[in-house]
Amino acid sequence: MNATTFFRSTLLLLLLISLTTCQGQEKKPVSRKVTVAKQTARQDFDPYFSPSTTTSPKQGPKSITRNIIQTRSGDIWLATWEGIIRYDGGSFTNFTDQNALRKFHVFSALEDRDGNLWFGTIGAGIYRYDGKKFTNITKEDGLAGDKLGCFFQDRSGKIWIGTLGGGISIYDGTSYRNLNTDNGLLSNDINSILEDRSGKIWIASGTLFTYDGETFTQIQKDNHQLIPSLANKEAKSFYNVRQVIEDRKGNIWFGGNDGLWRYGTDGRFVQFDKQFTGYILEDRAGNIWTSAEAGENQEWRISRYAADDLEGDTASPAIILQQQNMFFGITEDSEGGIWVGSLRGVGRYDGTAFDWFREE
Repeated sequence: MNATTFFRSTLLLLLLISLTTCQGQEKKPVSRKVTVAKQTARQDFDPYFSPSTTTSPKQGPKSITRNIIQTRSGDIWLATWEGIIRYDGGSFTNFTDQNALRKFHVFSALEDRDGNLWFGTIGAGIYRYDGKKFTNITKEDGLAGDKLGCFFQDRSGKIWIGTLGGGISIYDGTSYRNLNTDNGLLSNDINSILEDRSGKIWIASGTLFTYDGETFTQIQKDNHQLIPSLANKEAKSFYNVRQVIEDRKGNIWFGGNDGLWRYGTDGRFVQFDKQFTGYILEDRAGNIWTSAEAGENQEWRISRYAADDLEGDTASPAIILQQQNMFFGITEDSEGGIWVGSLRGVGRYDGTAFDWFREE
């Protein structure tokens, strides 16, 4: 089985476990702290959860690490198959175990403007952490679905919550407004959400589309052929869009099954890589980092496109790491270190070498 097949099979299995869709209804969220008794009553079961052996090990996680954020306090938080894990610079703390949270693997993470942390699980909804306690938020509280793909906070402060199977929930601090295919959304499986500098919302899913607050629009090429079109076989097919970001110049980058693309401020689409591209990061120097398939031997690579090389339509990236693995979320810390999630935990690149937080 090659890397692409494994990756897609894993995603398909995740989506097939009790996927549900919402009806676009708004309900006020109910704040509650989950207890062990409540977990037992729910008969929770996540076949992908990977129990850890200790709550505060010196070593990092050994399972899939899907996303990474650094909070304003400087701590690194990891969304892993072992749960919610924090690295304080000295040791790792598993907050799922420490706080008796529901044992579901974690897919996404966000720190909002008020300093609250949001963690999206696959099957147990959201955990919001205010620094003192965790609050579990699910469909019962108005959420569009309990399988979470991504978070994004827009300039107005609203939090956009992308689910896998239920569409999008928009949280305004009081209630959730849900968007799904019943009220215009083009797909209920949401991988990434972005608000660009013009205020337009970009949504990465099986296709790539935008939302202006009223209308959802698929992205078009110069000749008006749809890029993310599965129906029009003559158009350039781009599907399974994994992430969308905006760089400092206002260009939109997106990656997925058909590689790495840039939609420039000049209105042109340029393809930089044809290999499956999962995650994209622009660092503080303007370099573009990607995690992508290497194309052979089940290998993946971490690549860096130098900012100075991105003026034209082609660029040859530096291959920072290539191995038989699979790489996920990429983040830059306050010291310029690049953190990468993988099938076997998390690594930090200091510009010279990777530290994988292992005994050896």
